Amino acid sequence: MNAEKLIGRRVAFADGVFTELVLWRVPKPLGGSTHSYKYRLALVVDGVCVLRYDNEAGKGDHKHVGDRQLPYRFSNVDDLLADFGQDVRRWLDENGRV
Repeated sequence: MNAEKLIGRRVAFADGVFTELVLWRVPKPLGGSTHSYKYRLALVVDGVCVLRYDNEAGKGDHKHVGDRQLPYRFSNVDDLLADFGQDVRRWLDENGRV
């Protein structure tokens, strides 16, 4: 089985603010992950990625908030999307970009 793209979309919120969500089902877990998904979920503001969830091979599941990298515990795709959405709303609220 090859990787299967499940989600690939960009959502604009306001001038210069968008999210990009990319999710694949992969034949076997990437190094550092225990599930069969590869993902990259990003919030970009004025050309700068300010929030990103990903599971880069070898690093496993984690998120970037500004310059910080924090662990992320993946449980399922629905929770991943909900957690990312909650962090996006929080960032937009805290930074007056709603």
